[in-house]
Amino acid sequence: QLQLVESGGGLVQPGESLRLSCAASGNIDRFYAMAWYRQAPGKERELVALITSHLSTNYGDRVRGRFKISRDNANNMLNLQMNSLRPEDTAVYYCNAGAGWGPEEYWGQGTQVTVSS
Repeated sequence: QLQLVESGGGLVQPGESLRLSCAASGNIDRFYAMAWYRQAPGKERELVALITSHLSTNYGDRVRGRFKISRDNANNMLNLQMNSLRPEDTAVYYCNAGAGWGPEEYWGQGTQVTVSS
C-alpha cells in the first residue's frame, strides 16, 4: 500500500503561481506513470499532467504551457509548478501513482487550489 500526501494548495490571485508537492510513503520508481488530476465543483475529474519513468510528459489542453510536472524518484516526490493561474484552475488537485499504466494505482486525499481576486 502506498500513501500519497499533497501539499502546497491555497488561495492565490489570477496570474500568480503555486507549487504543489506530493510525498509518497514508498518508492515511486516502480510506477511507470505518475500524474496530477483535478476536479472542480460539479465537474468530472480531469487529467492535468502526467510524467513517465522516462520523464516524458503530457499535459491537459487547458494547462499546457503554464504548468510543469516533475518527479523526484530519489525522494519519492511528485511536483506540479503552476504559473499564470486562472480562476478556471480552481479545483481540488489530486496526486496519482500509476495513472492506469499498471496493476497498482493510488490516490492522494487532494489539496484545494483557489484562484480568485
